[in-house]
Amino acid sequence: MRIGQGYDVHRLTPGRKLILGGVEIPFEKGLDGHSDADVLTHAAMDALLGAAAMGDIGKLFPDTDAAFLGADSIALLGIVGARIRQAGYRVENLDVTLVAQRPKVSPYTAQMVENLARALEISADQVNVKATTEEHLGFTGSGDGMSAMAVALLERK
Repeated sequence: MRIGQGYDVHRLTPGRKLILGGVEIPFEKGLDGHSDADVLTHAAMDALLGAAAMGDIGKLFPDTDAAFLGADSIALLGIVGARIRQAGYRVENLDVTLVAQRPKVSPYTAQMVENLARALEISADQVNVKATTEEHLGFTGSGDGMSAMAVALLERK
């Protein structure tokens, strides 16, 4: 068994779509980043890569590479899943927490779970997505940005 943890953060900015767990969520701001800036999926990828001792998403998908400009993070997660399988691991479970004051994401978490599971070729009951606020404290609480944390458990095939 191998355990990995991931963390990501992005600033909220006007004029961008808000994509979380591969779901476009109606909101007046989106996350700023080189790809679609899906902070939730980025944390998940880093947890998986960490568990497999394969570096991080910055190493695999550098923001200096134009090929990843505007990239769909769920598609990138599929690549991470394939690399993990090629290295001889299977994903046992993935648990992701979004930290954001707004918008309320609970209506979208089931679809996020489905998107993450499909990209990783695992069952939805192996994935958990939840969200919390920071009671208006810090950059996430003020609405300046969002962060996400993830924990992944891999097992040798």
